[in-house]
Amino acid sequence: MTAIALDATAEALGEYWSQHVIGEANGSVYRVAKGIGSTEWHAHDDQDEVFVVTHGELVVELRSGDVHVREGELYIVPRGVEHRPRTDGEARFLIVGTQITSNAAGGKPAWSRDGGTPPS
Repeated sequence: MTAIALDATAEALGEYWSQHVIGEANGSVYRVAKGIGSTEWHAHDDQDEVFVVTHGELVVELRSGDVHVREGELYIVPRGVEHRPRTDGEARFLIVGTQITSNAAGGKPAWSRDGGTPPS
């Protein structure tokens, strides 16, 4: 296996909030993603979810308040905690967790609930 450029791999993704699996190790799945706007509120009852920001800023909205995760920072959402990732501009990040088996909303982009189209 060769080294993976996290930010460049996330930047190359065609759609916001899509995820690309870059590897698996010790039961964890490593995915890169990029986002703009927000996803739906959701929780993962079976796992913690780790966000590592490689570009921009990701705001993890929690019912108890927002957590601002800046480039080069990591934030862990504990299992069962309802959250909604949001960005005010484009952000790119690594997500670490097990195979995602959360609720129906499952982190889908907010624009998708109304049959909208992703921002360009």
